[in-house]
Amino acid sequence: MPNPITLEQPIQRGDTTIATLELRKPCAGELRGIKIIDLMQMDADALIKVIPRISNPTLTDHEAARIDPADLLQIGAEVVGFFLTTSDRAQSHYPGA
Repeated sequence: MPNPITLEQPIQRGDTTIATLELRKPCAGELRGIKIIDLMQMDADALIKVIPRISNPTLTDHEAARIDPADLLQIGAEVVGFFLTTSDRAQSHYPGA
């Protein structure tokens, strides 16, 4: 089940303010064109490409590119957690376990 991420800097979309995001674990097809190692290293370009594919509400490419750096770090940590096995999360005391 996705853990909501409370954004330090909410995203303004017209009259709507997006203050929290939920990320779901990506399917293999949603990772096309992105190197998994780049996601594991929390590369900003890779994260910005994948966020619109896995976020709820769905962010646009432009919105993803304008995410505050502190929020990008939170999102990156969540994305990295998607690639850990259950035993890896248990051993590392990963917060998403």
